[in-house]
Amino acid sequence: MFSYRHAFHAGNHADVLKHFIAVECIDYMRQKDTAFWYIDTHAGAGGYSLEGKWADKTGEYETGIGRLWTRDDLPPALADYVALVREFNPDGKLSYYPGSPYFALQLLGDRDRLRLFEAHPTEQDVLRENFEAQGRAVARRTMIFGADGFAGLKTILPPAPRRAFTLIDPSYEDKRDYTRTTQTVQEGLDRFPTGMYAVWYPLVQRREAAQLPERMKRLTIDEKPIKNWLQVELNVCHPVPGGMGLHGSGMFIVNPPYMLHDTLKTTMPYLVKALGQDKGAKFLLDGKQS
Repeated sequence: MFSYRHAFHAGNHADVLKHFIAVECIDYMRQKDTAFWYIDTHAGAGGYSLEGKWADKTGEYETGIGRLWTRDDLPPALADYVALVREFNPDGKLSYYPGSPYFALQLLGDRDRLRLFEAHPTEQDVLRENFEAQGRAVARRTMIFGADGFAGLKTILPPAPRRAFTLIDPSYEDKRDYTRTTQTVQEGLDRFPTGMYAVWYPLVQRREAAQLPERMKRLTIDEKPIKNWLQVELNVCHPVPGGMGLHGSGMFIVNPPYMLHDTLKTTMPYLVKALGQDKGAKFLLDGKQS
């Protein structure tokens, strides 16, 4: 269960999709004067060295953030995301990649709070060390739970300020994660129906992966189908025949920012060209707003 280490995949095409969309969602949340919580059910270590033994072994970042790093024609949403990665690399060299908690930390205001879950024993230790190094002000705004985020989310909802953005991005190494993901979002909506929930999922040749977004569309609020959702997928290549390799990833957002659909409509074609690896590169954008 604990064999997965995100450092192998830090900064790859899936991280680019997940994090630039998360940045857009968090930026939308902070436009109001009222405080909010950033909740991460699978926080990881918080940040990753791209020169370490894990990232260096696969070099996946070279086909993700590496392809955007030197571009001077980035659409606004991607430019904002890359700018945050640059803050993590003050010397201008792409040596480190921030995890979701660090993207959030750079965007949240003094009144906002971080609630981070991480079950992996080693990752949670590194996460705590990374955040302790940020000083007392950050420590006061952050709670790190060494626990299963699926089970833990419902224990902290609804949040005190009645505003929150929740990111759910398990490794899906255990196929039960697909079912647990939809169950967790439904439990969240039962307790806190106005929250924003973003689910990342892999595009692999697995039945559960194909079913997840369809199951998300059947979630309910007060026993009625959800009325506001957005689904986006990025394929970077054709699936490998008979293989289980990652050929893309997707995000499903419940209660998304109203302008996110238009942002993705103009940004995703750029990502297809920038990150595409063969003629199988494409994107999907779907949604519903009441």
